[in-house]
Amino acid sequence: MSKMKKYRLKYGKGEQIITLDENKVLQIIDAEPGAKITDLKQAVLDAIRNPVGSAPLKEVVKAGDKVVILVSDITRAWTKTSQYLPIVVEELNNNGVPDEDISVIVAAGTHRANTDEEKKIILGEDLFRRLKVYDHDAYDMDKNVYLGTTRRGTPVYLDKRAVEADKVILTGGITPHLFAGFGGGRKSVLPGIAAAQTINHNHVMALSDTIGGGINPDTCLAKTWDNRVSEDMCDATAMLNPCFLVNSIMDADGDFYAVVAGNWHDAWLEGTRIVLKQQNVKTKAKADIAITSGGGFPYDMNLYQGMKAYVPAAMSLKEGGVMIAVLECEDIAEPPVYFNCFHYDDLKEMEQDVRDGFTIPFYVAFYTCCLAERFTVILVTKPENFEKARKTRAVPVATLEEAMQMAEKIVGKDYTVNIIPHGMATIPVFD
Repeated sequence: MSKMKKYRLKYGKGEQIITLDENKVLQIIDAEPGAKITDLKQAVLDAIRNPVGSAPLKEVVKAGDKVVILVSDITRAWTKTSQYLPIVVEELNNNGVPDEDISVIVAAGTHRANTDEEKKIILGEDLFRRLKVYDHDAYDMDKNVYLGTTRRGTPVYLDKRAVEADKVILTGGITPHLFAGFGGGRKSVLPGIAAAQTINHNHVMALSDTIGGGINPDTCLAKTWDNRVSEDMCDATAMLNPCFLVNSIMDADGDFYAVVAGNWHDAWLEGTRIVLKQQNVKTKAKADIAITSGGGFPYDMNLYQGMKAYVPAAMSLKEGGVMIAVLECEDIAEPPVYFNCFHYDDLKEMEQDVRDGFTIPFYVAFYTCCLAERFTVILVTKPENFEKARKTRAVPVATLEEAMQMAEKIVGKDYTVNIIPHGMATIPVFD
């Protein structure tokens, strides 16, 4: 006997509602919320004084050392570096390392330089005023130095200022990453402070070895083992051998969930385990239809960020099934470089061009198109976004109700549904 039930998914600052037969819903795939950090200073001090795979920070960095701290750029403001970095710097100061011996490099990879106002957001007003702050330049080879070649043939050119420092400390945040498995850790070095040719050689490994093969299945969300992109990043980072790491882990609400510190590799790996424990959801079965939401504003402000909600939906969906993505996309076209990539009729031609001129937005656009080849993607978004949505090979509709009506015509009346309310903070796992 059917039992109808309303399901609500966040959509911008509002919501979309759908009434479904409860018997057709296999599962609400959503992680249980964990306890938030209530005393950040104590959590950071506990982490740096009782680190993973390392002596405490005060024993690793000594008076007289010239220290470089790598920080994420403004596109990673969610890591909230400005809230925990002052605690780390205070620990250094208290152990004989003055401000004049500490400098900061914004590990922006191939992103543009950050403005002073953005640096104040990244570091906080006080640290921005006190410390020397530099932008990494991936394109000026005079500012990068060659350290060697990785096992996979990547020529490693890194920021000269970091290479010449006595000690390098990594900061940042750990979250699942589309092809590196996870962010954080070694990504502060590659791509963070690497030259463009180093970054491109590494990132192209996210594609298959042959043209037409598309995405490399082993370079995927939440995978650290046998992930050649991640392993290559680790090889490059080992050449620099940072002395310490401090990384934040946030919950689905963007609040501090955990802080890990210690050895640049071991502490990061422990952080990935925490993320998996936090975000993994045991999933019963793949469904004919998967409904996913980015979690509302600000996660679904644009499609470039919002499409991250596609990934867990794809993981929970039968091949050839229907993916319904609930993303308001108030500013769908940001950044323009992402939408400039959707002009291909031939996916193989697009793949060739991604290989020849790899950028993250280009790869994400290609990934988006690959998913649209495997599944029917229905995008619930604002009507003014419809034209742009079609360029991504999605079918746009204004309401979740319309999307379900369309999905039922494709899969028939005898279907199953998985619902993912927080698509950017959920990893479906199967036995």
